[in-house]
Amino acid sequence: MAANSKALVTVFGGSGFVGTQLVQRLARQGYRIRVAVRRPDLAGHVRMFGAVGQIVPIQANIRDPESVAHAVAGAETVVNLSGILFEAGRQRFRAVHTMGARNVAVAAVKAGAERLVHVSALGADPESRSSYFTSKALGETEVLTTFPEPVVIRPSLIFGSDDGFFNLFGALARLFPVLPVIGGKTRFQPIYVGDVAEALAAAVAGKVKGGRTYELGGPDIETMRQLMGRVLSETERRNWLLPLPEGLARIEGALLGLLPNPVLTRDQVIQLQYDNLVSEEAKKQRRTLTAFGIAPAAMDAILPTYMWRFRRHGQFDRVAAE
Repeated sequence: MAANSKALVTVFGGSGFVGTQLVQRLARQGYRIRVAVRRPDLAGHVRMFGAVGQIVPIQANIRDPESVAHAVAGAETVVNLSGILFEAGRQRFRAVHTMGARNVAVAAVKAGAERLVHVSALGADPESRSSYFTSKALGETEVLTTFPEPVVIRPSLIFGSDDGFFNLFGALARLFPVLPVIGGKTRFQPIYVGDVAEALAAAVAGKVKGGRTYELGGPDIETMRQLMGRVLSETERRNWLLPLPEGLARIEGALLGLLPNPVLTRDQVIQLQYDNLVSEEAKKQRRTLTAFGIAPAAMDAILPTYMWRFRRHGQFDRVAAE
């Protein structure tokens, strides 16, 4: 269905890092957007991305089938961006990534939605040692077997001004003289959040074939150590990078994982042992950004626009150097 003022899209997790980028693009294209989140009172900022009444936050808990069904009622397209990085309370990987994905797919079918766009993760594997990656893979299976021809998106590490990777290590570099490097040789293919949002918007508009899993990665492939080096380069700092063996890192992850909002967990340490790259099979079958007609942005073009905030004197360090 072409984008118009009558088309309704429900976006689960639409107030988050990727969600806000997607909502802005959909609003510019004329869609009406229902942003389904657990706390709509904290999602008021998304309203300003569209005209009055065009974007409406609505309460929905992806673990609750009834609230999910209410959120997708009348929607032509449903987008599931819901996900967690660590487990806490009832927010478990299987509950959110697997059963939550099933709840959304079932509700979309019953509501008669034309399209379902499901966001997973590059590295999803039912045989993975990581509970995160396993739950993501099982969620994909639930979606693919429940909804007819959904579009499944697997992005690599996503970066942008509000990301949780470069911003985290930029903040740590400002606080500590030594930065531990976990999985230093593990390779990543970081992708700009704007490119992910563009791909999702294209999927909503029906510009790519359904029933397929698309793998999204940027133009640069770098190891974890190289990415940490980028952090130091962009922040103009000389912190010592300390390689941390997996065994020791797991202990650290287990201890930090006890915190309410941990910067590292044991499962994340396991994730960092796997390369996070677009597969050769996806490239051959054109199940990459190529299918969306998107030329990915490089880290060199984006990181300088926001990593300056972690320099000793902010943006004025670069001005003085020039």
